[in-house]
Amino acid sequence: MSAGKASPPPSTSSIPLLCSLQGSLLILAILTLISFTFFSLNSTSIPSPSPSPSTPSSHLLLHNEDHKDNLSDIYHSPHVFGLNYAEMEKKFKVYIYPDGDPNTFYQTPRKLTGKYASEGYFFQNIRDSIFRTHDPDQAHLFFIPISCHKMRGQGTSYENMTIIIQNYVDSLISKYPYWNRTLGADHFFVTCHDVGVRATEGVPLLVKNSIRVVCSPSYDVGFIPHKDVALPQILQPFALPAGGNDIENRTTLGFWAGHRNSKIRVILAQVWENDTELDISNNRINRANGPLLYQKRFYRTKFCICPGGSQVNSARIADSIHYGCVPVILSNYYDLPFNDILDWHKFAVILKELDVYRLKQILKDIPDDEFVALHKNLVKVQRHFQWNSPPVRYDAFHMVMYELWLRHNVIKY
Repeated sequence: MSAGKASPPPSTSSIPLLCSLQGSLLILAILTLISFTFFSLNSTSIPSPSPSPSTPSSHLLLHNEDHKDNLSDIYHSPHVFGLNYAEMEKKFKVYIYPDGDPNTFYQTPRKLTGKYASEGYFFQNIRDSIFRTHDPDQAHLFFIPISCHKMRGQGTSYENMTIIIQNYVDSLISKYPYWNRTLGADHFFVTCHDVGVRATEGVPLLVKNSIRVVCSPSYDVGFIPHKDVALPQILQPFALPAGGNDIENRTTLGFWAGHRNSKIRVILAQVWENDTELDISNNRINRANGPLLYQKRFYRTKFCICPGGSQVNSARIADSIHYGCVPVILSNYYDLPFNDILDWHKFAVILKELDVYRLKQILKDIPDDEFVALHKNLVKVQRHFQWNSPPVRYDAFHMVMYELWLRHNVIKY
């Protein structure tokens, strides 16, 4: 049996061609793998949100200002605040109950000036704001527009106030289905007078279930931080322009002038009234001594003492912020306005009432560079403690609405 012919060896000229073909295939495979990996990663990553051309992005606005002015110093989380704020502007809707005669105690407070201007500004601003809806089925929250401030102006007693409020709430419960869905958890009312706080305490359904937006946010009068909202008590219009970036003019260490209508104020006056470095006055400055002397002292003081009065809150905190004087919060059990948004330790000094005895030393121990930082940050938060009509983005009205927006997220029905 004869053996078959052996195959001839490949020619040397075909070897380079084979190698070239194999190399091309290898390169093509590598490029395909790289391309596949690139597109896979892109498809699984979360795209960056792009703002609508017609809607300004609060997140990007805050982000740009953050780089410009280092606003991150004043917020707990500027990124989260920016995103949530933008969502609030797009989605948040509030229904205002139309019931009640505006000429009596409903729909609007008495005025927009004085200590309780915050209540009046809120009532006015929410009516014409982008947040109002006339369709209750589209609402996230329901506003109960009753004004205890207006009742006080007509001389109504506390007992009658409570009866009026109770009857009004009962009428809303019987007429509309919305309260019963959550037992009032998605309802809120606004009062910036301690009279209003006292009057509504007699209506347990309102106090325990609904959101209280109040200017007296003391834990010892039933304020519930995760439910209620601290409304800044702002005395507007301000008598003088905003202060700030004027550290060289602030030569007085600390300042307070007011009435002894609380235990901490009595102690403050007794301990420091005759001190040479702290400007402490037992009573409000007499206007007969000159115009606007009280306000002018804010301009030349580093630290303005803010002790609790008959109710914990007072317009002095907002005055201090407006005039560029670092507020010294001297009070226990107090929920500061916008406390879950703003980092108060970055622009204020927070003390307990027992610290009153060491007050001067505590303030003198604050290094100059720390005071400068506190003062600069104070200027940055001024816009959050200013009421405007019509409202302006990030002002006091929008900050209160943002607090309400945060609270509506915990309501399920």
